[in-house]
Amino acid sequence: MQKRALIVDDEASTCELIERVLGSVGIESLIFTKSIEAVTVLRHSQFAIVFLDFRMSFPDGAELTRQMRDSGFNRMTPVVLISDDPHPHAMTLGFEAGASFFLYKPIDKNRLLRLIRATQGQIEHERRRTRRVPLRSKVQLRIEGHDIEGETVDVSMEGLLVKAQRAMPVGSSVEVCLHLSKGLKPVMAAGCVVRLPGANQMGIHLGRLVPAERQRLQEFLLALVPVPA
Repeated sequence: MQKRALIVDDEASTCELIERVLGSVGIESLIFTKSIEAVTVLRHSQFAIVFLDFRMSFPDGAELTRQMRDSGFNRMTPVVLISDDPHPHAMTLGFEAGASFFLYKPIDKNRLLRLIRATQGQIEHERRRTRRVPLRSKVQLRIEGHDIEGETVDVSMEGLLVKAQRAMPVGSSVEVCLHLSKGLKPVMAAGCVVRLPGANQMGIHLGRLVPAERQRLQEFLLALVPVPA
């Protein structure tokens, strides 16, 4: 069965652009320019990815996202909020509602392609917010009063696999300082050790990322995902 996306935006040109890009990677689209028309569809149909305009007449993108997260069909579906509002407060509202990504207008085709590719991990593995990106990067951990140096093996929006000087028990709370690259401010986050897959390796779930840190990590990871030809 072909993957299907939902696009809800009161600007028809925005819907058409997203539809064309989705079609180029084999995803068909269902489009609504009135948000109220999407409520029943979201309640009774499942989608591989959903694009919602953040600013619409009620229900707006944030409210539709909340309804999705409370539904049975699209609880884990990636949600992309489309916005022309870059203020941190808007990001906070969107992420608190359950959004996976923000996409800002005017929409750049290459960025949109990267975002769609990044969500494939979520489409195929519903438990992940984004695909894992192989990344060797320095990370500093503070776990139960111990400072531990390590290096990432892979990173996603939900967590990271770290090879460290030593591993700590599953369930340990972690303060994370992730160095992305030279010249970029480290991402600061809090999380929890959720698995011990190998010698001196820890799978860490990032449970608390403030919107600004989440946005920076998203931008960094999307840039590492190759754009399909």
